[in-house]
Amino acid sequence: MPSTTEITVQQLCRLVGLPDAPVLIDVRIDEDYQADPRLLPASCRRNFRTVANWAGEFTGSRVVIICQKGQKLSQGVAAWLRHEGIEAESLEGGFEAWAAAKAPLVMAGAIPPRDDKGRTVWVTRARPKVDRIACPWLIRRFVDPEAVFLFVDAAEVPAVADRFSAVPFDIDNVFWSHRGERCTFDTMIEEFGLASEALDRLALIVRAADTARLDLVPQAAGFLAASLGLSRMFRDDLEQLEAGMLLYDAFFRWCRDATEETHNWPSGSKPS
Repeated sequence: MPSTTEITVQQLCRLVGLPDAPVLIDVRIDEDYQADPRLLPASCRRNFRTVANWAGEFTGSRVVIICQKGQKLSQGVAAWLRHEGIEAESLEGGFEAWAAAKAPLVMAGAIPPRDDKGRTVWVTRARPKVDRIACPWLIRRFVDPEAVFLFVDAAEVPAVADRFSAVPFDIDNVFWSHRGERCTFDTMIEEFGLASEALDRLALIVRAADTARLDLVPQAAGFLAASLGLSRMFRDDLEQLEAGMLLYDAFFRWCRDATEETHNWPSGSKPS
């Protein structure tokens, strides 16, 4: 019979990147992690030996545990979490099965250092429109769900980055920014190793809207209109970001699942 305490690679792939995705916890031993320092999207690392100490952090969450092969470490940690009343599964086949399926993996070396609460901290220009919402969406959904974003005056971004140990993005002369005709969203997909058919399709829409090349893809004009509308609806940049997350969630699902679907109501010819 299929295990009721495991999730398959295919099942988990359908959840990654969605707002209700489970929390992914990597418990591989250091030797295995160092041999392949990539991570499942939005996952965090924990020491299996100290599960009793950190289990409480995930109370109320659905959790998937990943070890190298989906055997003793992930199953043991998942069992311990279930003992603590946490909904927990192990990934069938573990990291090896995920990598063998060519499912998305994040280059861990590209992830900036975290603060003392385990969060990455980013800073950019205030009053975001497209790229400065797209990038936080990508980071929250695929890199660090707890990431902090600071929006400040453009001239203050470098100083705030320095004083608050934040990573500047989408400004001139920084690593995380436009490169040629490609926007910062493209840069992040490339550097994190997140290229996929759905994200690449979304990146083209973002690029077209962000760089005023609306002829690149039919969805760009509507996407830009929605983005500019959101920027007029909210004075607070963080409120705008939270509202914008839904827009990107919807376009990601379209890019992944609905590009072939059409809508033609009312159908048929008009009565004579």
